[in-house]
Amino acid sequence: MSTESWTHINEIASRIVELREISDITAEEMAAKLNVPLDKYLSYENAEVDFPVSVLYEICSLLKVDLTEILTGVSPKLVKVSLVRKGQGISVDRYKGYDFESIAYKFVGRKIEPMIVTVGEGTEKNVPAMVSHNGQEFNYVLEGQITVYVGKNKYELNEGDCLYFDPTEEHAQAARGGRPARFLTVILL
Repeated sequence: MSTESWTHINEIASRIVELREISDITAEEMAAKLNVPLDKYLSYENAEVDFPVSVLYEICSLLKVDLTEILTGVSPKLVKVSLVRKGQGISVDRYKGYDFESIAYKFVGRKIEPMIVTVGEGTEKNVPAMVSHNGQEFNYVLEGQITVYVGKNKYELNEGDCLYFDPTEEHAQAARGGRPARFLTVILL
């Protein structure tokens, strides 16, 4: 892990600890609410391992804060319109082989979380761990080809294809065709 990545993970962990303490929630209570073992949760808070995106969303919900605040330390401020130019989203590196770019992070009270996701070619042979989270999810392939695993099913998507699914089912996305792929994901919070 690069020094920059570790610093970013450490900052996120510190913000979460501070917000949890302000909310008067113990680490034990947070672990129980997230349905993860205490030692695993403490490894997140101690920045020993990175937070999965699904856990970050659950933490935001429990602490009643916006994901932007946890990722950047700054609260979103826009309420009517949020313009984010190409390449100006917040980069969120959460899983090996996945790069997320939050593209609506400036808007207060989002009901959806749109992100541009790049999955590396290495995910074709080493499919990332399956995750689950609340809400609903929409994936639209912008470039390349991806395989979306939802539960025991798999869906092969090409550029221009889309898939809408229940993300409480464990799921993962992987590139196909020997090259990276990019897709838009929209998660209903």
